[in-house]
Amino acid sequence: MTLRVRPHAPDATGCVLEVTPESAGWDRVGFRVHRLTPGQMLAGGGVDREACLVVLSGTADIAAGDAAFPGIGGRASVFEDVAPAAVYVPAETRYRVTARDAVELAVCTAPGTPGRAPRLIAPETMTREVRGEATNQRFVRNILPQDEPADSLLVVEVITPGGHWSSYPPHKHDRDVPGEETALEETYYHRLNPPQGFAFQRVYTDDRSIDETITVEDGDVVMAPRGYHPVGAPHGYDLYYLNVMAGPKREWIFKNDPAHAWIVARN
Repeated sequence: MTLRVRPHAPDATGCVLEVTPESAGWDRVGFRVHRLTPGQMLAGGGVDREACLVVLSGTADIAAGDAAFPGIGGRASVFEDVAPAAVYVPAETRYRVTARDAVELAVCTAPGTPGRAPRLIAPETMTREVRGEATNQRFVRNILPQDEPADSLLVVEVITPGGHWSSYPPHKHDRDVPGEETALEETYYHRLNPPQGFAFQRVYTDDRSIDETITVEDGDVVMAPRGYHPVGAPHGYDLYYLNVMAGPKREWIFKNDPAHAWIVARN
């Protein structure tokens, strides 16, 4: 099984990439990217799955159930230094997205139960963090963190400047150990600036039953079913990624690779 999923030409719904629990061989995370043309409409919604619709670029009108969120988004690209807009859609709720201009839309899904209300996740509510130092520094926006209501989903986006590392030191979250680690499946949706660039992501386990080093190009998804998953961006190419996580417990507790934990322990 390859952990890299490549984009393809848009289908009738504008979908250019899809990961399902069945295609990934796991239980929870689903992920799609749609590139919608002006005026194009996308409809969806799952009986037993919640969704977070992230307007990565462009402007869209989104309706979910009886709620309407007109004219959300607006950034020119994922590399613009502003937060995206997103809409949380609970299980058993239909949604409709209508593009006002060219829209790149991420559809993040995971198991959910009905009962919550659809809501706008406005850009100004998303916290921004700076993690790491020197060439380990990266910039994080929390779209749907664990302290905001949802059943399963955790969604975050990260900018890693060229020449920097991210998800580093290598860390993992594939075991349920209370207070030490939580088990979370994860997808990385990668974009590069300029787009002809590349990056590297390694996914490996302690026993090396998984040990893949993946050349990432613009628009790729890398799946991290378990194990450590650091990312490196070469000089000259800034890297964006959107993370979607879900597991039995909606909490992000990770464990650094003991061989490399000294990198942060010395600070």
